[in-house]
Amino acid sequence: MERLPTGISRLDSMIGGGAPPGSVVLLAGEVGAGAREFVYTSVAMNGLKESDQELFDLYYGNAHDQARFPEEVHYISFTADSNALLEEMRYVMDDELVDAGTKHVEFADLSSQYFQLSQVPREWYSNATPDIGSLGDRDRRGTLNAIGEYLNEHGGGNLVVIDSVTDLLSAAEEQMDWNQITLLMKGLKKASYRWGGMVLLLVNTEALSDQHLGRLMDATDGTLLFEWESGGSERARTLVVKQFRGVLSRLEDENIIQFETEIHDGGFDISDVRKIR
Repeated sequence: MERLPTGISRLDSMIGGGAPPGSVVLLAGEVGAGAREFVYTSVAMNGLKESDQELFDLYYGNAHDQARFPEEVHYISFTADSNALLEEMRYVMDDELVDAGTKHVEFADLSSQYFQLSQVPREWYSNATPDIGSLGDRDRRGTLNAIGEYLNEHGGGNLVVIDSVTDLLSAAEEQMDWNQITLLMKGLKKASYRWGGMVLLLVNTEALSDQHLGRLMDATDGTLLFEWESGGSERARTLVVKQFRGVLSRLEDENIIQFETEIHDGGFDISDVRKIR
């Protein structure tokens, strides 16, 4: 079976090359624990495969025999444009990796749809200067409709990042209902099987109740949980695969229960594997 690489080399090698095609993966983490860095690394490595094979070999290494890299990489954000995201990525990874890895990445800024019904001044999120005539020209599709339309056009066989579900939760009380978000995720899971790509959903666990996190986990194919773990005077980033269709069984066969992770110039990485004793 073909696998779509996450872009994290050591993880991909342990799960047979990556995730099954059509996977919707929830990346749920505490602030700074590695979920966002995982996203940046995934985007850069999958983009690097297309743009610079030599750098790809340097940063990622040999791809698994079953790995099929996406033809396109898309990054959807509700609050940041491409310049802001690229600057953030450069804080995490080497400039050459970011520049080459994002050369063909398509960034979709949905801030207009996200902020248009809020009290945020339009000039804060739009380059256009507002006037009386332009007020009637606003995009009224809404955030969820905009996501659906974008995914319908670009989801097939590609890697798509949605940054982030946390932003949708922040707007839920005023602009949409929580049930709408859950239904969107369930519909996305169903559609993703047909598209044959991979969708990564970023969410901050500190903004969720246990019930909401459980509902999101139920609506996706896999959940990677990023946490801080304290031991004495040191803190370590850890990754736990909570559930993952077609992946978790491989890790269970190896008795793997947790990964220690690190962030370096090559992005997010696994530094150690903890097994059941």
